[in-house]
Amino acid sequence: MVEPTQRSSQGIPNRPRRGNPLGFTLIELLAVMAIMATLLALAVPRYLDSVERAKEVALKTNLRLVREAIDKYRADNTRLPASLQSLVDGRYLRDVPVDPITDRSDSWVILPSPDGVTVGVYDLRSGAVGLARDGSEFSSW
Repeated sequence: MVEPTQRSSQGIPNRPRRGNPLGFTLIELLAVMAIMATLLALAVPRYLDSVERAKEVALKTNLRLVREAIDKYRADNTRLPASLQSLVDGRYLRDVPVDPITDRSDSWVILPSPDGVTVGVYDLRSGAVGLARDGSEFSSW
């Protein structure tokens, strides 16, 4: 059996009254938008700062790991690796790491041995231009 819909005393189906509208007023929407804008104004700069900080930490970690791989390669083979790909081929690294500042793996600056005689990858630096948060240049790390 189907139940009849509720009807008013005049026999018309009940509808929301004019004094109790469904939805939000313009003032309520503006208040919510103002609260959201305030929260975003506080959160976005912190988020962007944490992204930059994470990139710098990742760059320092990548530099440390590649430098350790170069040292291990030199200890095992009594010579420097010819390229970063030599470290991958010798399984000292899985892949040539990506420079998180430039988002590229081919932007590394390879430094030769300071004695000028030994050939190969002695050290590497980031190819990124610009300054870190501490004021130092990425290329000096």
